[in-house]
Amino acid sequence: MTEHKILIGPFAQILTMQGLPQFGHILDSDLLIIKDGGIVINGNRIETLGSFQELSKMSGAKVHLPYPAVALPGIIDSHTHLCYAGTRANDYSLRLQGMTYEEIAALGGGILDTVKATRKASLENLIQGLCQRARKLLALGVTTCEVKSGYGLNVKDELKMLSAIKEAGLQQPLTLIPTCLAAHTKPPEFASGREYLEFVAQSLLPEVIKQKLTNRVDIFVDKSAFSFDEARRYLITAKKLGFSITIHADQFSRGGTLLAAEVGALSADHLEESTRVDFEALQGAKVIPIVLPGACLGLGMPYPDVKLMLDCGLPVVLASDANPGSAPMGNLLVQAALIGMSAKLSMAETLAAITARAAKALNLHDRGIIAKGLQADLAIFPTSDFREILYHQGMLTPSLVYTKGTHAYTHPEYT
Repeated sequence: MTEHKILIGPFAQILTMQGLPQFGHILDSDLLIIKDGGIVINGNRIETLGSFQELSKMSGAKVHLPYPAVALPGIIDSHTHLCYAGTRANDYSLRLQGMTYEEIAALGGGILDTVKATRKASLENLIQGLCQRARKLLALGVTTCEVKSGYGLNVKDELKMLSAIKEAGLQQPLTLIPTCLAAHTKPPEFASGREYLEFVAQSLLPEVIKQKLTNRVDIFVDKSAFSFDEARRYLITAKKLGFSITIHADQFSRGGTLLAAEVGALSADHLEESTRVDFEALQGAKVIPIVLPGACLGLGMPYPDVKLMLDCGLPVVLASDANPGSAPMGNLLVQAALIGMSAKLSMAETLAAITARAAKALNLHDRGIIAKGLQADLAIFPTSDFREILYHQGMLTPSLVYTKGTHAYTHPEYT
């Protein structure tokens, strides 16, 4: 097969995100920036990058940018719930009246409200809705997005959700990474969390493996979901079946982070209630913390102590938690800029948390940085200074986006 080679540039700056510290704090001075650069794409990979003037001497097609531009690795959103049906606007209204997440759930709202709508939705409707949301994220520079199931809570509808994620990944250019979150909450059909998790482990997970729908499993460990002991038994079983593990941890109560460290999870996500003890446990077990500022904004909760996580040597990742209930915004760049200002993160720390470090949180080693041989996922911003990206707090959006070496999106102003 003949591969298609193109040169893109000139870029005022190529923010490569190469060679950054893997753990703890990152200084802006650590950033490797190529000025007046170009990027050569061959097929779906980056062939080389360097001086645009020198690369222009090479044969092949050229995409000449007529405006100042900054190239950033495609943004990676490592925790979302983008596959669902229905709306939870009523939940949002009730929260504004002072009701808590748990109180709303007790009245029939919350996760189980979305479960009802998602169970009724057809596979085709779920695919269509997910594709629409994915295209919106693509326009914001997101090129890889994790998507969880968890609104089916039975074999039929969890498989329907995972199938929808798989099919939507084939129908639009954004890469979707599926995760089985059947352990989102206990459905009303079961008397106990333990009984339900045993059912999932015995009846659903083997079928997920058989249909090759995902190799990732998640669970919500909290007082409103599954207990520490219930989750441990389930996760040990999932690991024995060959799944990698991530955990919704410490959103409303502590315990999930310690379990993540104990069972060797790839990541622990949320961490609003976590303390130094929890962060040190994660660091010792090499578990990646994923902070979800969108959930804090949606629930009116304080942000986790991101600065302390970095002080403890953790590789902090930021994700949107895009979902119909607690985090409906889904705009990771806005959220990253806001928490970055609140926690006084360096720009390098914030940008690494949605690119290079986010790739590691999904166990992806072919993206998140701009380097020879890696997948050509690029978010190209119309500015000459990378600092403008966060300075504008999400209002500066990409002019161009490339996924797997293919031009996937152009902002209407730059057509």
